Amino acid sequence: MRRGEFVLRPSNARSEAVHAFLKELRSTGFGGASLPVEIQADGRERLVFIEGDVPVPPIPDWAQSNDALASIALLMRSFHEASSRVPVAPGPWSDELADPAGGSMVCHNDVCLENVVFRDGRAVGLLDFDFAAPGRPIFDLAAFARMCVPIDDDLSASRLGFGAVDRPVRLRLVADAYGLDANGRRDLIQHLDRPMRGGGAFVQRRVEAGDPNFIRMLEEMGGMGRYDRRLRWWEESRDTFVSALS
Repeated sequence: MRRGEFVLRPSNARSEAVHAFLKELRSTGFGGASLPVEIQADGRERLVFIEGDVPVPPIPDWAQSNDALASIALLMRSFHEASSRVPVAPGPWSDELADPAGGSMVCHNDVCLENVVFRDGRAVGLLDFDFAAPGRPIFDLAAFARMCVPIDDDLSASRLGFGAVDRPVRLRLVADAYGLDANGRRDLIQHLDRPMRGGGAFVQRRVEAGDPNFIRMLEEMGGMGRYDRRLRWWEESRDTFVSALS
C-alpha cells in the first residue's frame, strides 16, 4: 500500500540482500529502480514511491505499443550496465526464477509489465525485486521478452488482454533496442526454449503452495493445459521468430 511518499509491502527472507543491492545500484547513478528505506519492525519493507503508471491485465493499449516495449528494453540495458558495477553479495537470493547457470551480476528475473512504471508511455522504473538473483543479462532479457512481447500462444495472449500484435517483429524490436549482436540473438532464442519446455513449473509450485493470486491466474488462463498449448504453439512458430532476428 502507498503511504504518502512511500510504499509498504511484505518483506521476506531475501529483503535485506535486495535492499543492500538496490542501495548500491542507486550509488552507480541508475535511478530506474525502487529505492529502499528500511524494513520496519512490523515486518514490512518501506520503499520510495515511483510516480507513474503501471499496466496490469487486461493490458491497456498504450502499454502494448512498440515504443513502450522498446523503452523497457532500453531501461533493462541501463539496469544491467549499472548492476554489472555492483559486487554480488552472498545473499540469500531467490532461486525461483533465477538463471540456472548463475552469473556475475544481479538480475531482476521478473520484468513483466506489472513490474514496470511508465511516464508518458515510456518505461522509467523497475519494481518488485523479490526474485532478483545472480545471473546473465541475456537470461533476464529473455524472461522479459517472454512476458512482454509476449512470447505466447494466441489464446493465452488474448486472455491477458493483448491484441493482434506482431510478436516476431516485437521480439526483433527488443533485440534491436537492447543492442544484441548475432550471438546474443541466438542466445535469446535458446533462453526462450527453456521456459517453453518447462511446462509452467514455477506457477505449479505457487499453486501447490496455496498462493491465491496464482490459483486465480491459473484458473483464468485455463489450467495447466495452458502450458501444453503454449509449447505446441512455440514449436510451430519458433522458426518465424528465428527469421525475425536474422
